[in-house]
Amino acid sequence: MSETRDGGQPLFRPLTGRQAVEREAELPRAEFDASVRRSLELGLTAAASIRDRSISLFVRGGDPPAFAGINTFLKAPYLEDARRIGDYDVAFIGVPLDTGTTYRSGARFGPQAMRRISALYLTYSFEMGVDLAEAISMADLGDVFVTGDLEKSFDQITRAVAHVRGQGAFPVVLGGDHSIGFATVRGIAACIDGNVGIIHFDRHIDTEEVHLEARMHTCPWFSATQLPNVRPQNLVQVGIGGWQVRRPGIRNARTMGTTVLTVEEVVEDLGIERAAEIILETAWKGCRAVYLSFDIDCIDPAYAPGTGWPEPGGFTPREVSKLLRLIAREGLAGMEVVEVSPPYDVSDVTALMAVRVVADTLGALVVAGHLPGRARPAGEGLAERATGGL
Repeated sequence: MSETRDGGQPLFRPLTGRQAVEREAELPRAEFDASVRRSLELGLTAAASIRDRSISLFVRGGDPPAFAGINTFLKAPYLEDARRIGDYDVAFIGVPLDTGTTYRSGARFGPQAMRRISALYLTYSFEMGVDLAEAISMADLGDVFVTGDLEKSFDQITRAVAHVRGQGAFPVVLGGDHSIGFATVRGIAACIDGNVGIIHFDRHIDTEEVHLEARMHTCPWFSATQLPNVRPQNLVQVGIGGWQVRRPGIRNARTMGTTVLTVEEVVEDLGIERAAEIILETAWKGCRAVYLSFDIDCIDPAYAPGTGWPEPGGFTPREVSKLLRLIAREGLAGMEVVEVSPPYDVSDVTALMAVRVVADTLGALVVAGHLPGRARPAGEGLAERATGGL
């Protein structure tokens, strides 16, 4: 049987999987080799009976078992000196706060869970053909010191995010409940000389002014869009729907003029590619930067049960992964993943999905050429002025 059509055209396109296999050979190993050398220097050489002399005595790097070592996000180095974050392309920041929840708490344990289960992942993506450890420098800054006072915790979070972004690193925030969205955007906006758009994945609209007399996790986007350079018309809310969308938030969204897309619109009516175009056009219109806020409950609880307000009918992991890759191609100023609640998780699948959200987004940013590359530093004193010296 001929493998070509008349005219010499192949009958079958090359297999994507085979192309990925071939592409791996083109990826560098310099950072991995350096990690092995560092491990042998700092972790000492292994016992004489160990034939693989790349194995160290104490785990410090290289290719140890996933269950070994101290858990940081994607095994990135822990950076004790936060003043040095400008030396890195990406900073992972834990925000163990869930005092903004209105039903099931537990998201304060989200950063721990994501760090722990991230040990299952390599920094290499087969489909994307990218190795994050070889392409960008990453550091885990540990957790923001949150307090029992929600508003003071917001001040801490804003200052932390503004510090990271202002030093030129890309902030990846590991929540925590969604009330932190206001504080994180406030930190990003302080470092951008221009407007900031928001792409918000969620099953809930989160646009109430206050709830239970406080700015709870139902409220971040009302406050965020009151900031001088964050406009509601650049807030795109993706996946909203079901029986948990509070009407006060809907009334505010209507007045504010946000753009809301349901799961059905994205997947069935528009299609993922066209939906991504609409999301990007709206979020970026008149803006210098766009921030990604991803609530894990936008994914159907069949795949992500470990969250405070699970709502059936959400996205599948494959749909979300494709959307994120398309959105990240245009660049982002930072991102957060929130509402992972380990007490309600099953076999860590929700935390693992959250890690995948981060990894896919970073991989897409690398493939598109947005990372590495220094984030635009704040103008002199800009972050301090805009955050009121928090």
